[in-house]
Amino acid sequence: MVKVNVKNGTLDQKEIDAYVQYAIDANPGKLVTELDINLDGEYADLTYHFGEIPFDRIRRITGYLVGTLDRFNNAKKAEVEDRVKHSITPEAEEDIYISA
Repeated sequence: MVKVNVKNGTLDQKEIDAYVQYAIDANPGKLVTELDINLDGEYADLTYHFGEIPFDRIRRITGYLVGTLDRFNNAKKAEVEDRVKHSITPEAEEDIYISA
């Protein structure tokens, strides 16, 4: 839902919807949250306000890049549950050498 502020005049809903769609199409990859339309005779000055896009974590699970497991079938979900997760033991950490 985009909040629209019309200044110096009025517009019908069809025109407002067209400006909102234009703002969305003109800014791919951005979340348009508010649109200011300043009417000046036959011209309209548009000012866009953007919101933050939610970040989804992507992981490689069983060879696939996924954000969630909800689209996996039963076999792939079983594979995820049966996988072995490796970790480093505290004793092994002493053997790791990192040069600066």
